[in-house]
Amino acid sequence: MHRSPDLGRLAMTVLQPGFHGTTPPTWLRRALGEGLGGTVLFARNITDADQAAELVAAIRAGNPQVVVAVDEEGGVVTRMEARTGSSWPGNLALGVGGDTGRTELVARQIGRMLARAGITLDYAPVADVNADAANPVIGIRSFGAEPGPVAAHTAAWVNGLQGTGVAACAKHFPGHGDTVTDSHHGLPAVHAPLALLRERDLPPFRAAIDAGVRAVMCGHLLVPALDPEQPATFSHRILTGLLRDELGFTGMLVTDAIEMRAVAALHSPGEIAVRALAAGADAICAGATSPDGESVLALRDAIVAAVHAGTLAESRLAQAASRVLDLARWHAEAAPDTAPPDHELGLAAARAALRVTAAGPLPDPVLSAPPLVVDLAPRMTLAVDGDVPSGLAGALSGVLPGTRSHTVTAADPRLPDLGVPGPVVLVAHDAVRHAWVGELTAEAVRRRPDLIVVETGVPGPPAGAVHIATHGVSRASFRAVAHLLT
Repeated sequence: MHRSPDLGRLAMTVLQPGFHGTTPPTWLRRALGEGLGGTVLFARNITDADQAAELVAAIRAGNPQVVVAVDEEGGVVTRMEARTGSSWPGNLALGVGGDTGRTELVARQIGRMLARAGITLDYAPVADVNADAANPVIGIRSFGAEPGPVAAHTAAWVNGLQGTGVAACAKHFPGHGDTVTDSHHGLPAVHAPLALLRERDLPPFRAAIDAGVRAVMCGHLLVPALDPEQPATFSHRILTGLLRDELGFTGMLVTDAIEMRAVAALHSPGEIAVRALAAGADAICAGATSPDGESVLALRDAIVAAVHAGTLAESRLAQAASRVLDLARWHAEAAPDTAPPDHELGLAAARAALRVTAAGPLPDPVLSAPPLVVDLAPRMTLAVDGDVPSGLAGALSGVLPGTRSHTVTAADPRLPDLGVPGPVVLVAHDAVRHAWVGELTAEAVRRRPDLIVVETGVPGPPAGAVHIATHGVSRASFRAVAHLLT
């Protein structure tokens, strides 16, 4: 196939692939020299803050204009702190805390961490309104279930992050909150009528745009009230008609990862990229790439072929590439805030989100002896990178040496012996959504009426002699619980 060098470079500019390893592989260095416009980092690429900064510098050496992106939401979705758990609580904890000023400060701390590493773009915040408590992929990643507070916290998060010179990315447009399917595994549908979408799902995105958000990520969602035929990722009505023409967004629009089954089950990777670009997307996130980078070159070639075939206008591709370069330019010209992040702010924010229900007055301290910590650990959504530690046993053992732990998984959902001497603490996640977690929690309370239950997901009815809802999974949240209990 004849390929114009300029057209090939434009096609490379709109790609944001992942890669394997903690240094740039040979194919990535070559692609950067050929104009690759972006890359996305995962936990697999990061060992610590210093290494992350060296990695980004090495990437940028190949193309100074490259957009280096990362998913750093705080809470359960962290790449920079995947090995330890996040120093800052996630969105639901911030929403429950109710202080948008604190939300802005937390986002600034996350921004400082990313700015120190040289990151261009954070695929955050989640702007989805978690309208369905059974939502399998958003849940605690959302600021809450009411559009007004979610919009206010979204704008605050955008302001805090972008104040550090790191671009924010509101996701997952036009709203992934009212779904019962995880788009990593299938195509979710939002069946709400148009009036409800406008009243509930769109306000946080309007707020992000009003706050000057530099990027938006579209969700792999079918929203029949907006487009009965095409998922949002391929919908000109949604990406151009609604986001651009109606809401007035002028920044960079990036897809969610194209290997997710919601779209990967419908088309080949190249076809997904072409359809998304034609609909109005500017950047294609491809988190899973072949070790030799051939899959990235295949995406480039599919885009070029589509332009030659007339299924993708060259002017649309040029516009997409220019928006990617505009984002890179904004980052290059911004004054980065690289002050050391304030980790104690994360602890304060996590404390503000704790909600305690007790059968009677709380003893002081609640725990006077080392407990057995039983961790009911459901499989997290694929948005959670690696095994982010739940960490309560670790947080308690620093204060109460001799703390023991036992993990229960869905593969073997059996409680250990709870008739042990000393207190027992049960850590549950989304008991309202995982039947086995709810059933084991109820069984544990029957066996040990003095049980302390810590719920880290979207909370349901309180259970146990003491019930503590953290509204999220983070190192900060478990430090806050440990402080409360001891």
